[in-house]
Amino acid sequence: MSFNDYLSLSLPFLGALTGIMLAKIFSLNKTIGLKLILSFSGAFLLGITVFELLPEIFSQGDKQLSVFLMGGILFQIILEFFSKGAEHGHYHQDDSLLFPLGLWISLSLHAVIEGMPISSQEGLAYAILIHKIPIGMILYFIIDKTNISVKLKWTALILFCLMTPLGSLIMTHIPFLENYRVEITAWVVGMILHISTTILFESAENHKFNLRKLTVILAAIILSYII
Repeated sequence: MSFNDYLSLSLPFLGALTGIMLAKIFSLNKTIGLKLILSFSGAFLLGITVFELLPEIFSQGDKQLSVFLMGGILFQIILEFFSKGAEHGHYHQDDSLLFPLGLWISLSLHAVIEGMPISSQEGLAYAILIHKIPIGMILYFIIDKTNISVKLKWTALILFCLMTPLGSLIMTHIPFLENYRVEITAWVVGMILHISTTILFESAENHKFNLRKLTVILAAIILSYII
C-alpha cells in the first residue's frame, strides 16, 4: 500500500476518534461549539462535492450515474429513519438507557459505504475526516448515557471509528467492486449531498442571520475549493 492509501485509511478514523475525545473532554452537546462544527463540516462536504466529486463522476459522460446519485440520496433518507438524523446533529436522546443498536448499525453502514471510494478521492478523505468529528461527538453523547458497561461503550465507539477504513479495504480487496467504482462514488455523492445540505438548512435557526455560522460556512467552502 502507498502512503496515500494509508492516509485515506487513517484520516476518517482520526476524525471520528477526535470527535469522541472532544465529546469526552468538553460539554459541547448543548453549546454553540457543536453547531459551528456541524456547520463547518456540512459546508466542507458540500464544497468537496460541488468542486471535485460531481465534476469527476459526470465527466464520464454517463447519464445513468444520475440514477446512482439519486439512489444514494434515497438510501441516506432510509438510513436516517433508524439513526434519527444523527448524521447531521438532529438526534434527540430518548428516555431509554438501552444501547441504540439501530442507530449504531445505521451510522456504521453509512460509514462503510462512504469509505469505499476514498482510496481514489483524496478530497473526499479530508471531507470525511471533518465530517466524522461531529458524528463522533454525537455518538459518544448518545452511547455514554446508556446503561451498558464502559468496556462495551468503548468497543462500540472504536468499532465505529474503524468502519470507514473497513469500507476502503473492502473496495481495495474485492476486485469485482473496482468495475463499479464510478457508480459507487456517485452513490456516496448522493448520500453526502443529502447530509451536507440538510446540515446547512438546519444551521439557520428560524432562518435568522448568524454571522458566526456564516463565517464558518464561508471558510469551509473556501478551504474545500483550495484542497
